[in-house]
Amino acid sequence: MSHSSPPVRRVADWDFDQLSSLAAEHGTPLYVVDLDRVAENYERFASAFPDAHVMYAAKAHTGRAVLETLLDAGADIECAARGELQRAIQAGADPDTLQYTAVNPPDADLDYAAELGADHPGLTVTGGARDTFDRLEARGYDGRVAIRVNPGIGTGHHEKVATGKDAKFGIPYDEVPELAADLRERFDLVGLHAHAGSGVLHDDLEDHCRAIAKVAELAREVGDSDLAFVDFGGGFGVPYREDEEPLDMEVVGEKVREAVGDLDAQIKLEPGRYVVADGEVILTEVNTVKETPEATVVGVDASLATLIRPAMFDSYHPIGNVSAPERAVEPVAVGGPCCTSADVFCTDRPVARPEREDLLAIGNAGAYGYELANQFHSQPRPAEVAIEGGETRVVRRRETMDDVTRVERESGDRAGDAAAGDR
Repeated sequence: MSHSSPPVRRVADWDFDQLSSLAAEHGTPLYVVDLDRVAENYERFASAFPDAHVMYAAKAHTGRAVLETLLDAGADIECAARGELQRAIQAGADPDTLQYTAVNPPDADLDYAAELGADHPGLTVTGGARDTFDRLEARGYDGRVAIRVNPGIGTGHHEKVATGKDAKFGIPYDEVPELAADLRERFDLVGLHAHAGSGVLHDDLEDHCRAIAKVAELAREVGDSDLAFVDFGGGFGVPYREDEEPLDMEVVGEKVREAVGDLDAQIKLEPGRYVVADGEVILTEVNTVKETPEATVVGVDASLATLIRPAMFDSYHPIGNVSAPERAVEPVAVGGPCCTSADVFCTDRPVARPEREDLLAIGNAGAYGYELANQFHSQPRPAEVAIEGGETRVVRRRETMDDVTRVERESGDRAGDAAAGDR
């Protein structure tokens, strides 16, 4: 496969006839993921960093089909929770290649990691608090560990993802050398890890590289020749807005290498969003068009339960009219059926005028889209269909009301099986 594929895929680049057919066959709202595009994005990224160890940050999209695709493409997997470790292994990942970045890990997560490490000594556990290492030791774990560093520099598309300056993430920069000396007595200290933020584009690249340079200097201070790797995380963004330009990954690769400088340890990178974001869209049907003095309000069957990023991060997602892209464009507000004013995908957005029963596509839904899907208003989560090699298949069936209520009924609730209309 060539890595010369376009560096960004806009909504208009999708095959609208194919999307219409998928919506007709599988219903809406519907996630559609192009696995070929996911593999292309990974290859483009890896080609920009030929000397780095590139791992996929699973938290962006843990769908089994996505994980299998990336494992087949040669990626290793970085996990931020016990469930992600389990899903990576179920998708075929070798546990000895996994990296677990523990953030305030619950006991059950650490129990699982310690047990996994006992059987698979290649597992690496990254800790961002002294407590995490003490709790690992108490579980008898003495294997591979890395220190998550807080570089004091945050970047990204929203303050809620600028992890590099958030005290929640990592050991304070100045405390790392002392901690490193301590951990070398108790574990196999193999690396340093840092993550400045998420959604980094051109305007954030300078700060991102400053954080990288700072962590690289710290690695040299603690002895990079004694470390297997220095992990600079991911965070590389994709253009969500139509007027944003994609990153030139060859230029990014040069800037990152310049920021790192001479380093004996191997560089690790963990792209997540960059790999999956533009590989997926959400299809949703228009059910209501309401003219008001303030706006033309377009109601659709997707909601913040389908895609919460606009409500959570004020995120922009491009929207296209699949049914009638040739219609005259006019500003509209698009929102879902949830009883909250947060359930809005856009306001005053130019879209080919939607009419009832039109099919709309919400773009760049691959990163943290299905991952954050929920059952608010007792809405079953949507199906997900994969496109690969010209073929399509369901990789997640649509939930039913039976799925939504099963855990209550199986708990011995006195309602028993009396739930009506659960299918």
